[in-house]
Amino acid sequence: MRTIEITPKLLTGSLEIPPSKSVSHRAIISAGLAQGESVISNVLMSQDMIATCDAMAALGASISYQEEQNGRFTLKIKGCDPLALQTETISCNESGSTLRFIIPIVLLQPKRAVITGKGRLVTRPMKPFYEIFDEKAIHYEHLNKGQDLPLAVEGSLPSGRYLIDGGVSSQFITGLLFALPLLDGDSVIELTSKLESKPYIDITLDVLKHFGIEIVNDNDQRFLIKGNQAYAPGNYRVEGDFSQGAFWLAAGAIGEMMDCKDLDLSSFQGDKVMVDLIKQMGGAISAKADGLVVKKSDTHGIVIDVSQCPDLVPILAVLGSLSVGTTTIINGERLRFKESDRLMATADVLNKLGGNIIETADGLVIHGVPGFTGGHVESHNDHRIAMAVAIASIRASGKIILDGAEAVNKSYPHFWEDFTAMGGEWIGLDMGK
Repeated sequence: MRTIEITPKLLTGSLEIPPSKSVSHRAIISAGLAQGESVISNVLMSQDMIATCDAMAALGASISYQEEQNGRFTLKIKGCDPLALQTETISCNESGSTLRFIIPIVLLQPKRAVITGKGRLVTRPMKPFYEIFDEKAIHYEHLNKGQDLPLAVEGSLPSGRYLIDGGVSSQFITGLLFALPLLDGDSVIELTSKLESKPYIDITLDVLKHFGIEIVNDNDQRFLIKGNQAYAPGNYRVEGDFSQGAFWLAAGAIGEMMDCKDLDLSSFQGDKVMVDLIKQMGGAISAKADGLVVKKSDTHGIVIDVSQCPDLVPILAVLGSLSVGTTTIINGERLRFKESDRLMATADVLNKLGGNIIETADGLVIHGVPGFTGGHVESHNDHRIAMAVAIASIRASGKIILDGAEAVNKSYPHFWEDFTAMGGEWIGLDMGK
């Protein structure tokens, strides 16, 4: 575990926001299923992205990496043609997206596969898949009692009708959307409840279309999927990530000016709602040709429904803490099953830093404070908690000691370098800066 000490400093500057993790997962998988070679550019090789690349390689894709000047990578991907399991075990590390996306794809081939993972991933909810396996007579077995992973699966995914709960995680739906077009017959996915995290499905459908897969979205309740489709290879550049950009947008609002490049408001990413939320809270944010600019603002509390943007909660809690009045976060039940129990972890960390946050069953009640005090906190092995602590330091009166600073490697391995480039100051207490 890495422990660092952060000295409060104002952050300001111009920063190219990292590429979208959500889009990258989908582009890599689509290219890996295509018949031919694709080039995916502007990819950040975080731990989650390495997990998805390794999973596709385990299914027969060939992937080569070329580093770009800015630390991003261009991937040349020769698709699985045919899909063939290279090794029985596929590790998803701690990536929930990799886990839920890869399982239906594994079931396009008949061999037994063992899906493994680490950390909280071994207990992340998987019930929608188990219900499908039971209905479709697909064999599955938990190899560790009391844990969802390692999970052995064996059988063939049939075409047909799939009923699935739309409120657990859109990742289950995306996994099926990858696999079902490749089957012989037509299929339909019918949701038994309202679709949550709809923007993630919009991203999936957009990327699939780019790679030649057509799916009809019937009012977000049914997805009509023709069989016998084929993924077409192509070139694809991954756009900037609003989930990561949200931290720097908030930094501009509570500190000094931040110029966040490569954030496109026409994106399908749901976390672009961060722009509207900052505006609703009184923040000064404006769009320009190559991104967004945020200036220091006097913000006020509002009520925020996070059912469609759960990943924003840690940084929204920082912004809410430094806003006048009360900010109330609702409909965030699913946050309890992320890399940490993210509602508990957010309240724990910010309260230890001098915040005033009350945890509710599905959210947070955040009472504004003039500033944070500093203190000693842990990341809860959660990349978004670690980054939220870093941004909170802007308005702290004392130093912050953070245990588990390496958690950022899951999604944003260069975060601390960017933090320094924007004026942040930190030292490693255990292994140096």
